[in-house]
Amino acid sequence: MSESTTTGNLQFIVPPADGIRAYQEINASKDTGVRPRNYSLEDHDVTIHDLRGQEAPTLDTAGFQLFHSPAKHTSFANDEEIEHEYYPESAELIKRLTGASRVVLFDHTIRRRQPGEIDDAPDRRQPVSQAHVDQTLASSIERVHRHLPAYDVPELLKRRFQIINLWRPIHHPAHDWPLTLCDFRSVDAKSDVVPVALVYPDREGETFVVKYNPKHRWTYWSGVTPEELILIKCFDSRQDGSVALFTPHTAFSDPRTPEGSPLRESIELRALVFYDE
Repeated sequence: MSESTTTGNLQFIVPPADGIRAYQEINASKDTGVRPRNYSLEDHDVTIHDLRGQEAPTLDTAGFQLFHSPAKHTSFANDEEIEHEYYPESAELIKRLTGASRVVLFDHTIRRRQPGEIDDAPDRRQPVSQAHVDQTLASSIERVHRHLPAYDVPELLKRRFQIINLWRPIHHPAHDWPLTLCDFRSVDAKSDVVPVALVYPDREGETFVVKYNPKHRWTYWSGVTPEELILIKCFDSRQDGSVALFTPHTAFSDPRTPEGSPLRESIELRALVFYDE
């Protein structure tokens, strides 16, 4: 099958001048929906390759992978039910798909597109078009310390671990504002991403925001269904060059979206994934 493409307008970081550390406050303005930051963003139209019917990338080669595996929990009505029902089945699914020995889910985000809504509170998150990676090396190690018992951490950090997001559409296929992923093989891991401090009221996190590079290969699967899921690698402690380290990703407005498509609804789980090796 011949490859098809579409176009997306994505946002990329312009780092602050003079080597100043980039930061973004996590609490958005209630008036504008904008989170205060000391860097700017620039828009670029990029070609996005549709992977339907093409050779499938993997977590180790490209940093992401599509699977067909319907979920038992399908309502996604409230956080308590999600944590009680969807977390356990997803942890077992990630183990099965990756060969991991231990999976710890530490949070999730539901995104429902609501045109014109500027409130970006945790229960009103919408798809965004800023190319990013959820974790850095420092924040990944901090996550292990934060979410695992202190007595487990030294041994866990001696072995391979990853942070992987499990992304799945809710209720209907994600034609509207689908997910696009950048093949790690087209990324310069040292120069294409900028660490950005995420400033919370009581702590700091850190994420990568992506700089524009015309060499990047942006991809997506058109019409991902709720019976499908995408695993997105955000970090891998295997840093010897043999595997993809992370996956730049974001949502985008697809000009090929069929008219009348339901607005995007999706859930992403974030998992610490540990191996015996």
